[in-house]
Amino acid sequence: MNNKNNVSGKVAMFGCLLGAALILGYVEALIPIQIPIQGVKLGLANGAVLLLLYLFDFPSALIVSLLRIVLSGFLFSSLTAILYSLAGGICSILVMWLLKKTRLFGVIGVSIAGAAAHNAGQLLVAAAVMGSWNIFLFYGPVLLVSAVITGTLIGIAVKELLPRLKGILRGDKL
Repeated sequence: MNNKNNVSGKVAMFGCLLGAALILGYVEALIPIQIPIQGVKLGLANGAVLLLLYLFDFPSALIVSLLRIVLSGFLFSSLTAILYSLAGGICSILVMWLLKKTRLFGVIGVSIAGAAAHNAGQLLVAAAVMGSWNIFLFYGPVLLVSAVITGTLIGIAVKELLPRLKGILRGDKL
């Protein structure tokens, strides 16, 4: 594949994954989770960011993550939600990138750490807004358990999708 087609494929993949992340974020908002703790989510849209991190590079994943957070915030949420999501998203992508660079963890481990970092970033904002670190004692354990569960599920899905998407980028036939 020549360089021009490679750039076109990369741009197309970015667009598809950004669109998928927006749709998955919207679908996730429609799914009623019966947990009495606010903030527990499946993190479906983070799968697209994790895919970009493994398919391309950190800047690509960061750009799509930030675009997804801002666009979905304006489309489906509020400015306050954007601020919480930005804190969580930035923490998540940084942790996932650093762990991926170490090569000590596989996709599933990186996904779990990213989910936990996302929750930690949001808790940091909540603690700053409330002026109390006690929120970590109440929310922290529940969000950590949910991060392990959802991070594992998203990690498994990404691990299964990666070889297929790499094949598409190489030009393999479907």
